[in-house]
Amino acid sequence: MPIKKSAKKYMRVTDRKTIKNKKVKGAYRSAIKKTKEAVTGKDFKTASEWLKKSIKALDKAIQKKVIKKNTGSRYKSRLNKLVKDSSK
Repeated sequence: MPIKKSAKKYMRVTDRKTIKNKKVKGAYRSAIKKTKEAVTGKDFKTASEWLKKSIKALDKAIQKKVIKKNTGSRYKSRLNKLVKDSSK
C-alpha cells in the first residue's frame, strides 16, 4: 500500500481509469462476439447490423485511447472480411 499522499491519489485515479476502460473494452468485445455468433448462425442481416455496432464501439475505444489505432483497424478489417465472406 502506498504511504505518500500523491501515491494514494494516483491509486484512486488508476482505479477510476480502470473501471472506465473496462466498460469501453467490454462494449467492443461483446459487439464483436455477437457479430461472430450471428455469422456462425448464418444470420447475415443480424451480422451486418452487429458489424456496424462493433465498428462504432471500436472507433469509440480508439478515440478514448483504450486501444491503439492499428489494433482497432485490424479488428474492423477482420470482422468486415468475416461478414462479407460468410454472405457469399
